[in-house]
Amino acid sequence: MNKLLACGKLASRAPHRVLSLFGSFNISRSVHSIPFATLEVEEISGSQPAEVHNLVQGKWTGSPTWNTIVDPLNGEPFIKVAEIDEKGIQPFVESLSRCPKHGLHNPFKDPERYLMYGDISAKAAHMLSLPKVSDFFTRLIQRVSPKSYQQAFGEVYVTQKFLENFSGDQVRFLAKSFGVPGNHLGQQSHGFRWPYGPVALITPFNFPLEIPVLQLMGSLYMGNKPLLKVDSKVSIVMDQMMRLLHYCGLPEGDVDFINSDGKTMNKLLLEANPRMTLFTGSSRVADKLAADLKGRIKLEDAGFDWKILGPDVQEEDYVAWVCDQDAYACSGQKCSAQSILFMHENWAKTSLITKIQDLAERRKLEDLTVGPVLTVTTGAILEHINQLLQIPGSKLLFGGEPLENHSIPQIYGAIKPTAVYVPLEEIVKDKNYDLVTKEIFGPFQIITDYEKEQLPLVLDILEKMHAHLTAAVVSNDSHFLQEVIGKTVNGTTYAGLRARTTGAPQNHWFGPAGDPRGAGIGTPEAIKLVWSCHREIIYDLGPLPKHWEIPPST
Repeated sequence: MNKLLACGKLASRAPHRVLSLFGSFNISRSVHSIPFATLEVEEISGSQPAEVHNLVQGKWTGSPTWNTIVDPLNGEPFIKVAEIDEKGIQPFVESLSRCPKHGLHNPFKDPERYLMYGDISAKAAHMLSLPKVSDFFTRLIQRVSPKSYQQAFGEVYVTQKFLENFSGDQVRFLAKSFGVPGNHLGQQSHGFRWPYGPVALITPFNFPLEIPVLQLMGSLYMGNKPLLKVDSKVSIVMDQMMRLLHYCGLPEGDVDFINSDGKTMNKLLLEANPRMTLFTGSSRVADKLAADLKGRIKLEDAGFDWKILGPDVQEEDYVAWVCDQDAYACSGQKCSAQSILFMHENWAKTSLITKIQDLAERRKLEDLTVGPVLTVTTGAILEHINQLLQIPGSKLLFGGEPLENHSIPQIYGAIKPTAVYVPLEEIVKDKNYDLVTKEIFGPFQIITDYEKEQLPLVLDILEKMHAHLTAAVVSNDSHFLQEVIGKTVNGTTYAGLRARTTGAPQNHWFGPAGDPRGAGIGTPEAIKLVWSCHREIIYDLGPLPKHWEIPPST
């Protein structure tokens, strides 16, 4: 498989072969073999920087201001992003304002567009199924959000399957209505899913393709006109994906795509006043936007995600492998990553921790199974570890050291996969709780253990958490599962021996629970919840009863 070398330089540029789910195939070095592409992934460098543009009112545009993105593996400036400043937002404000509240289509307006989007999805799914196209996006993801080839390819695969799922008639099925008989002849009530009209999406760096495509297409399916902003560090991926969608028939005026800093985007949202905004990212920004936008928002924010190992010890090697994947794949930069592991005392007596350590220590920069941490510096992670180690009884289980022999720039983190043990009795103390449950968006987790009678204490710890995204209850003990599931709220909870916290596919709901602002992604239910509202139309056509007369006043 194609991999970036540890020094950040690229593997040989000679034609090569790639192995994937599609088998072995040759990749042409010509951009022209991919009709929509405007770049060659492996040629992006300081001497040949790629450019990211904006799309507004159907036209690709540049900007007087270019933000330079550095290669996360070697610090070399390699991408120029045309960022819009506060003086340049007016075309985007005007574009959104031209979309009416009833949307670009709805069940009573231009229903042919439901069919059009089914066709676009089918064509886009076919394009992503082509080995040279899937490899193009997989390698492009690796360049800006370094992760292993398998992890990056998984993102492309899920996106392709999602588009397959909403091909043909499936888009119009999202707008399916229902009818209820009325109180008299000629009266019927009908419920419809209605678009919001002008909407906005803000998505993060860690899934440069999957999150923006799934949410963007969901908004379009329901009849909205979206303005998309992706973290500038990785927005080159969606620049190229937008071009693929245009190639597959997406009308160029249906989506606006902007690059900007957070302050500019906030000003744009306040001026354009979209009817709904989807935000995926940190809780701090999410809460600010919720206030600024007066609640017209859906959120998929941070997650301090937990895993509980139940009393039944079995398949130790498998459970250890899943723990390693959940905590350290993508260098722990998943909103669903395992942040804390609660081991039943029966598990604590096994060699599970040693096995997790052995798996974690296999990870290396050469194949990007561990890599740069894009939002937390090495110093900040080490400082957090040192603070945790001040807690009585805590200890470093493994890791806790910077990566060696690399050229990752200092603005990013570079740390070995790490686990810190903290006693359960210390976690529950008010003076320690916030520190222990602070989310570190990197290859880091807390591990603790509990005795059978301490399960209520574990559940109390979970009750105090403010983010409820993913969770795993690793047990086939039905009574244990009932106890834990019945007293927790995480929106995406895996239960059973093979339970995990990460790796959500496109075929089930992914999103938080316990918050009316919570957004989902990927499924018909998620799309309808996030990107449409309910509209009831009551037909009352008559006839009037024979000999009807005006009744007395009431």
